Amino acid sequence: MKRFIAIVLTMLMVISMVGCGATEKSNDSDSVIVGVSMPTKSLQRWNQDGENMKKILEEKGYQVELEFAENKTESQISQIENMITKGAKVIVVAAIDGSALTNVLDSAKEDGIDIIAYDRLIMNTDAVSYYATFDNYNVGTIQGKYIEDKLGLSEGKGPFNLEIATGPLDDNNVVFFYGGAMDVLQKYIDNGQLVVKSSQTTREQAATPNWDEQEAQARMDNIITTHYTDEKIDAVLCSNDSVSLGVQSALKSAGYGTSEKPMPILTGQDANISNVKAIIAGDQSMSVFKDTRALADKVAEMVDSIVSGKEAEVNDTETYDNGVKVVPSYLLEPKFVDESNYKELLIDSGYYTEDQLQ
Repeated sequence: MKRFIAIVLTMLMVISMVGCGATEKSNDSDSVIVGVSMPTKSLQRWNQDGENMKKILEEKGYQVELEFAENKTESQISQIENMITKGAKVIVVAAIDGSALTNVLDSAKEDGIDIIAYDRLIMNTDAVSYYATFDNYNVGTIQGKYIEDKLGLSEGKGPFNLEIATGPLDDNNVVFFYGGAMDVLQKYIDNGQLVVKSSQTTREQAATPNWDEQEAQARMDNIITTHYTDEKIDAVLCSNDSVSLGVQSALKSAGYGTSEKPMPILTGQDANISNVKAIIAGDQSMSVFKDTRALADKVAEMVDSIVSGKEAEVNDTETYDNGVKVVPSYLLEPKFVDESNYKELLIDSGYYTEDQLQ
């Protein structure tokens, strides 16, 4: 009998140890820290991106350190340093200035931390393991083709007056947005179907610091006052939605937006709520929709692969050279949204509710 009791007690101890081991494994999973560094809360899309990432990663059992740097590069560097100190295994970074993070990311690499560049390529460092984004050249192509189609440029119509409003020079994505659009539109500028009366056609001349709405408005106010006292603008290539809102404000101040003087064709990017409302109202023509839910899902898959010691899935190993290395990338496909399809793309998909767009 004593021997039987001893055997039972031994078995109970083994079961208890196995159970403890299972619990420890679960706790190990929960203890993996993933840092998420977003540029700012001042733009709707970065709030959505950050919260999507946090939600998906936490559902997978990760501990998430989410920070917003309010468009201050020094703040972003400090926040990333804190993530390193806390022992993050992976840090996801949407850079404010893609060329200013070299030193802090080199420190992360020394500590064995993998870096995923999120929607903005990080330049001049080999510490970036992966890049996840949308096809940014195609974003620009979609914008350019929309202007081409709406003005009938391929049918030989014109001349029309065009102005250009891009993003900041320190955002590498602008190279692709601008390049894709101008690869469509440049030939029409060259043959006179499109006339840029301000002569501000280069990326540098058309830049908008920090994608700032007020900066875009001030620049367009000046262009209208200087070059369009007797003529109207037919189209404005705006690289994103905040720039488009600034341009809209300038145009409305100059009397656009009436039946006698309708708004020009205006592009955008991100399908922010205020801009979708502007599309519905007829103040903005289109926006390029990038479903950030899909991007967050893809980055979460990359994190899983890294934590598991595997290579993450990519679909581009040639395009994104950051000056030190070609960064393995996964590109998602963007879509245009306008008055004709916003319900299908944005409401039916659950991205927004109808109430949000009222």
